[in-house]
Amino acid sequence: MVPEPGEFLSLLTAEEVAALRAAGHVRKWERGTTVIQEGDTSDWVIVLLEGRVKVSSHTDSGTEVVLAVRGPGGILGELSAIDGSPRSATVTALEPVAGLVVRDFATFLEGHGRIAVLLMQYVSFRLRDSDRKRIEYGAYDTTGRVATRLLELAERYGEQTSAGVRVALPLSQDELAGWTGSSREAVSKALRMLRDRGLIETGRRRVIIHDIEGLRQRAR
Repeated sequence: MVPEPGEFLSLLTAEEVAALRAAGHVRKWERGTTVIQEGDTSDWVIVLLEGRVKVSSHTDSGTEVVLAVRGPGGILGELSAIDGSPRSATVTALEPVAGLVVRDFATFLEGHGRIAVLLMQYVSFRLRDSDRKRIEYGAYDTTGRVATRLLELAERYGEQTSAGVRVALPLSQDELAGWTGSSREAVSKALRMLRDRGLIETGRRRVIIHDIEGLRQRAR
């Protein structure tokens, strides 16, 4: 398992990773399985080892809002484990997932001060990222937001090919709509516009970006 750059596990030393593993146990979930349920209360966290998940919440009208996509190395449920509040979002496996479950996480942090500091820095980064996305919702049109999310996926999961940067898209169009604060119809129109401009090519749960710089310009 190689954690994504910048994700929580990538910040730890080999000794700290070993200590974390010793404090938990590995569990696996199938694609589509609920890993964490919004509203639950518990004191454990999950550190992703394999696979990707979506973090989402539902509005009063039942609309799903996708808050983030997390991959290997990411930590889930840390806020509730620390402050005891109910889970603020639901986490769903987008593909087969393996994770390290660490119970009584607050006690673990008490004995590992450097890890606690790194966790605070990690959480601070995620909060700043959430603020940036909220600004995008007001400043960008749907096509700009879709382009921005595709660039994010390409940076994190992209594979360079002769045709361009290939991204195995873990999200359906409905989920992509929830991640960009748009309707499914608006996202479909945005993808069609980006295809017509020759910036991307789409297929079933995949996107090939032919022109990264052109997509960045459209995102802006």
